[in-house]
Amino acid sequence: MAGNLSLDTLTELAATGEIDTVLVALVDMQGRLQGKRFHVRDFLDNAIEETHCCNYLLATDLMMATPDGYRATSWEGGYGDYTLRPDLTTLRHVPWLEKTALVLGDVLDHHSHEPVAHSPRQMLKRQVARLADLGLDAAMATELEFFLFEGALRDLQKSGYRDLVPLNGFNEDYALFQTTKEEGLLRPLRNHLYAAGIPVECTKGEAETGQQELNIRYAGALDCADHHTIGKHAVKEIAWQHGVSASFLPKWRADKVGSSSHVHMSLWQNGDPAFFDDSNELGMSELMQNFLAGLIHYARDITFFLAPYVNSYKRFAKGTFAPTRTVWSVDNRTAGFRLCGAGSKGVRVECRIGGSDLNPYLAQAALLAAGLRGIADEMELQAPTSGDVYESADTPEIPRTLREATETLRESDMLRAAMGDEVVDHYTRAAEWEQEEYDRAVTDWEIARGFEQA
Repeated sequence: MAGNLSLDTLTELAATGEIDTVLVALVDMQGRLQGKRFHVRDFLDNAIEETHCCNYLLATDLMMATPDGYRATSWEGGYGDYTLRPDLTTLRHVPWLEKTALVLGDVLDHHSHEPVAHSPRQMLKRQVARLADLGLDAAMATELEFFLFEGALRDLQKSGYRDLVPLNGFNEDYALFQTTKEEGLLRPLRNHLYAAGIPVECTKGEAETGQQELNIRYAGALDCADHHTIGKHAVKEIAWQHGVSASFLPKWRADKVGSSSHVHMSLWQNGDPAFFDDSNELGMSELMQNFLAGLIHYARDITFFLAPYVNSYKRFAKGTFAPTRTVWSVDNRTAGFRLCGAGSKGVRVECRIGGSDLNPYLAQAALLAAGLRGIADEMELQAPTSGDVYESADTPEIPRTLREATETLRESDMLRAAMGDEVVDHYTRAAEWEQEEYDRAVTDWEIARGFEQA
């Protein structure tokens, strides 16, 4: 069970007053938790099978605006309801909130009670089911990088997010003394998540001032995405409780390294590592080579699901450990895809393209879809790239802008076959809207550059 509360235990805790609130949450397009706070008694008596929510929750942007152009819901359609069915296997304590439990829900059509195809959890479930048809399971892990800043979120918002001050003034990559300065926040984060049933491995300083990383142990694809989403939610809430601010914006300042969310993945069959073949020099099975070839071939198609906003593309820069090329290399952090654990049963692929702003369900679904296509087509894996991949001018580039990634998404026959036209069109519209909103904006850079000089 992915959670750590059974229904019987919740009932007992409700009777003793140890739990009085249950959060029933869906995962929205942006990877955030949206939902309701139930009195535990009403949850047990009435909402345990289903509750309802407005269907605009899967058709809004980061600011909760309601763009036009979606087929699934609109002002013309009246913005009706979805059914939200609690997945009781995800029921867990929320130790950082008093007397509170959390359960994630699956989004269903209000009339047919069929899963909503563009719901992030359903999109990942669909790709996991395709793997299961081949007798395969995915083991996946994500790295969560973020920045901590002085000051509460509301105060920073009122200041227009200007003059941001990182909580630490030094690059703290692996630095134990520097990370001691944030341990008053990070120790509760680790312990609270562990108590919530999230298999936390560690936190560490990252390669920039005030930058942190949270690592959660690998799990099945759906559990991994659930853990990531709850972990990210916890980072923000626990930081807020401590009067500081956590941000998962990939690139908060031009002269600072950005934040990523690397995704590690391997396939297993009947408990055995399907990616491993000890007769191969690098330990890579033919299945793994086909899978990785698919990832590389379709990397441009799936980039939107790894980098969903305009800011996401500011991170891809030479010399920042963020990749710029869709190639693979052996244990080389300058490549888009890194082979880890070469020659061992732990051999796996690390996708380094994703930013800290990705939705883990969408990212993993897209990666699995690309890898599955590589397996189906028995794609041949080219030789690895070596050396400084930033200087590999003859290799394919990651899309440099959201506008470019939107077009590769729109035109992807692979994703349309794997996810359906409805889903691809839905997220293409999300990408278009994000670009439209940016194109309407007048930035500080434009004013400073042209106010007097233009």
